Amino acid sequence: MKPYFHKVPITNSGSFSIRHDIKANFGTLWHYHPELELHYIVKGEGIQYIGDNISSFSSGDMIFLGQNLPHTWRCHEDYFVSGSGKNIEAYILQFQPNCFGKDFFQLPETYAIPKLYEKAKHGLNIKGETKRKLERYMQLAVRADNLDRLIHLLQIIKTLCETNEYETIAPGYAYSHLSNLSEMARLEKIYTYVMAHYKEEITLDQIASIAYLSKTSFCRYFKTMTNKTFYDFLIEIRISNACKLLIDDRFPIEIICYECGFNNVSNFYRHFKKVTKLTPNQYRNNYLPTK
Repeated sequence: MKPYFHKVPITNSGSFSIRHDIKANFGTLWHYHPELELHYIVKGEGIQYIGDNISSFSSGDMIFLGQNLPHTWRCHEDYFVSGSGKNIEAYILQFQPNCFGKDFFQLPETYAIPKLYEKAKHGLNIKGETKRKLERYMQLAVRADNLDRLIHLLQIIKTLCETNEYETIAPGYAYSHLSNLSEMARLEKIYTYVMAHYKEEITLDQIASIAYLSKTSFCRYFKTMTNKTFYDFLIEIRISNACKLLIDDRFPIEIICYECGFNNVSNFYRHFKKVTKLTPNQYRNNYLPTK
């Protein structure tokens, strides 16, 4: 089964969709649509599938998706349990590239917008001050009407055009191998195991048995499905959790190192710098508010 086409509901009174959702979860449907999408997760955590990328998402993430890029945000299981008290909150903006009219891109002032839309085809993870600025514009747009809605949309597009504060989510994406929902289920089982055990040593024999594959077959399968090795994926999960602990600012770096599954500090520093392009101290200082 291939990704589902999703018809984005846009009313006759508006040229694009923006909404503020508070509900139990994001659902499970892996889908695509011709609209670009800016997705800001105020609250929620789980696994995101974007193109051929599989990674964790958490509160505060902001993602910009290009046209027809398959995606879904699969919350952790407790979000699907009735009475758990868990819920997600998100701001979601969806708009057609030609929502300003077919001649809009002929204007000399709009030359940067097609370049942005092309980059967005691989998914962009928005960071830093840009994310904070876009959050404010989205909140204003939800409450606005008439011409003010369009002004806020242009502010959002302008901000995205001008920023370098982003990471490309699926740089090698052309056509996803995740065309079968059973494969998504298998990958989710692998991912769930890693999330529960990333603090421990995880051998290839252990994780291959979770996927009901031989070690050799598992390595080939995981690389085909995700465009990365399992150990690269495991390092990214450990670093992602280290980033959260650094921002919490409750533990020294040496404790965070071992808490996230690294067996020595120098190894932790090396991998952290490779993944984030920053040292742990630089990362903590960049993301903590100025005191």
